[in-house]
Amino acid sequence: MRQLFDPARLHAAAQTAVGLPHQAMVRTVASELDRQYPGHIEQTEDWVMSLAGGATGIMTVLHCSLSEYLLIFGTPVGTEGFSGRYHIDIYDFLLAGEMWTYTEEACAERIITRPGEMAFLRRGQTKGFRVAEGSWMLEYGRGPIMTCLPMAVSGAVASLDGRTLWRTFSISTRLTCKTLLRRRA
Repeated sequence: MRQLFDPARLHAAAQTAVGLPHQAMVRTVASELDRQYPGHIEQTEDWVMSLAGGATGIMTVLHCSLSEYLLIFGTPVGTEGFSGRYHIDIYDFLLAGEMWTYTEEACAERIITRPGEMAFLRRGQTKGFRVAEGSWMLEYGRGPIMTCLPMAVSGAVASLDGRTLWRTFSISTRLTCKTLLRRRA
């Protein structure tokens, strides 16, 4: 299946919002992406808790399909956890704050990603990560998206947080259906 989003264009769009206050940053990224990908970007901010891999943050989903997702993720207080091991590639474009990561391949090396930079988690790879307080990123996942859902909701399942599960599934399902209907038209 052909991919809609180009990581280089997403990176450039993210860079337009670096250094802006939170609300302006989110709106700038969403507007720039909507300009580049008309009709494919959700403009309503619907923030949902993200509880995965031991990390807690908050996200708003901008696009979801069977083969791609695009969201803004972050935390005003900081968090750390386990990336998970996926069958998709994940690109994180830092908008604010800082993310530290390490991998199995380079277990003693701390990789620091700063605003305007990109971190990449290739399919099958894992990372330990820590994001500083006030860190926000545009995240793009590419591949069979359904395969990442168990990890994406693992914390909500473990904590019996039905509201977060419901909101996560309802938003992603609504946007996936919207994308499927758009492709049919």
